[in-house]
Formats: sequence, C-alpha cells, structure tokens
Amino acid sequence: MDWNKDHIRETRLSLETAALHSARENYLDYVSTARVDRSEPIENDELAQAEVASDFAEALDDTLEDYGDKLEKLRTIDFGPKTSVKEGAVVKLSGRYFVIAVSTSKFTCRGRELMGISTMAPIFEAIEGARAGETVQFNGRDLTVEDVA
Repeated sequence: MDWNKDHIRETRLSLETAALHSARENYLDYVSTARVDRSEPIENDELAQAEVASDFAEALDDTLEDYGDKLEKLRTIDFGPKTSVKEGAVVKLSGRYFVIAVSTSKFTCRGRELMGISTMAPIFEAIEGARAGETVQFNGRDLTVEDVA
C-alpha cells in the first residue's frame, strides 16, 4: 500500500477545519437567537425559545471544542511508517482502509475511501498491535488485517 500520509493529514485537517467553521457559524446563529431583548416586555414563549436556543448553543459549544481537539491531535500525531496497528497507521482491514487518529466519517483521499478511527474506539482495542496478515476478532467476527502502513 503506497500512501502519502502527509496528504492524508492535510486532507483531514482541511475537512475538520471546514466542519469547525460551519459549527462556529451555527453556534453564533443560535447564540444570537438565545438573547432576549430586555428593553421590551418579555413574552413567556419568547423566554422559552431563548432557553431552547441557549441549550442548543451550549451543545454546539461542546462540538466546537471537539473539533478543536481533533485538529490539535491531527497536527501532533506521528504519521510515519508503521508495521503494526497503532496511532498514525493506515490499515487495510477486511477490504476497507482506516486511519488510526481521530474518528471521522468516510472521506476520499487521492481516489481512495478511508475512515478515521480513534484510539478510544472499541475496534481499535481489537486491532491494536496487529500486523499485516493477522486475523483479529471484533464483535464475534474475524477481521483480517491485510496491510499496515
């Protein structure tokens, strides 16, 4: 498997940065609707809507923090060559490609579809340390580690 891991890192950083900007815009939209104009009489439904918007804004604040954590982790992971499954490895597992770094949805990098797996994910615990050619068990199924880079 021939991978340019710097390109994978840059692809993920770009995608996570775009997601962060989108989440930040959503956060600002919700925060603006969570404010109540105290110079006018406040209706009960206005107050209730402001409370709901405030709750959403708080949830989005956690999301912003998550994106920031992902970006920092992506910047600091060692993506050098690997011979076993560990952080920074690209793994071909039962026909699919995974990047051991942060959890992500599927993404395409140079024509190949990958997915990010966090080192906190249960599947990582099952495959950690495995080498190409080894079979591991996860959720009662055998998975073959086809390649590690």
